[in-house]
Amino acid sequence: MEAQDEFELNEEELFEHHSFKASKGQDPLRIDKFLMNFIENATRNKIQQAAKDGNVWVNGAAVKQNYKVKAGDHIRVMFAHPPHENLLTPENIPLDIVYEDDVLLVVNKPAGMVVHPGHGNYSGTLINALIYHFDNLPKNSDERPGLVHRIDKDTSGLLVVAKTEAAMTHLAKQFFEKTSEREYIALVWGNVEEDSGTIEGHIGRNPKNRLQMHVFPEGDHGKEAVTHFKVLERYGYVTLLSCTLETGRTHQIRVHLKHIGHTLFNDERYGGEKVLKGTTFTKYKQFVDNAFKILPRQALHAKTLGFVHPVSGKFMRFDSEIPEDMANCIEKWKQYAKHSQAE
Repeated sequence: MEAQDEFELNEEELFEHHSFKASKGQDPLRIDKFLMNFIENATRNKIQQAAKDGNVWVNGAAVKQNYKVKAGDHIRVMFAHPPHENLLTPENIPLDIVYEDDVLLVVNKPAGMVVHPGHGNYSGTLINALIYHFDNLPKNSDERPGLVHRIDKDTSGLLVVAKTEAAMTHLAKQFFEKTSEREYIALVWGNVEEDSGTIEGHIGRNPKNRLQMHVFPEGDHGKEAVTHFKVLERYGYVTLLSCTLETGRTHQIRVHLKHIGHTLFNDERYGGEKVLKGTTFTKYKQFVDNAFKILPRQALHAKTLGFVHPVSGKFMRFDSEIPEDMANCIEKWKQYAKHSQAE
């Protein structure tokens, strides 16, 4: 592979925006196609332009867009400016604050709001709102102000935010030691037969699709993950669950439920936006399509959050209503189940 000498910038003058290591089983694949599988919101044109500009590097040298990635390659996307997520801008975005005192606040995040800036989402995030409304928030280990934990963009629900360094340390320790309480409400495809159960399985990045997480055999890849569930109601082709987290891995509930054959309803990233259970009747498909329109996101809500207050030492538990879009979708399935039983 030859470095493209015509580019004036060298590695020391560039900022790393993305870094990937091609797996041992990687078949030769054009780098623009490879990066489209790994970078969210990227287009092939943008990747090709980045390569033309000398911003795509493999094993320490810039490559052209037709370079074929092979097993073991270290791919980096470099630009002359820092990543946008490092350039935080305060934005006057309203917050639904459930509780607030001198050291922390609890926020009810709406579906569709990204928690922190990242590729393709540089504004409108919870952090943009937090740094507008609050000064001098402490930074976590990832340099993100106030964040103790996070939930996905299209998951709604409760988050605790630290306002002091001491509160950040105290709360982070509770999440690390698994003493915090987190309950989620999930609508999943299929009839979950067990009334309750526990899902265990290490979670890590899917080597074939970096935008997804994957469950690996114990001791292989990923990090330990434990999810407990219990059935709240069964509606025939879908089931309403309460899920509690013992660990807090990226996409944990989403990937664990898919792993046991019960993908979240309308979870596009994991295949839940298709009709996974039910009949072949056109009328049923129309019903499901209407349910997707009512709830245009994965059916997951962080309903309950509990932790020990860093100053008072008292255990605090907060509860939130299921959002209207998800509640309407659940009601639609409830009525469908009643109608089916009546027939």
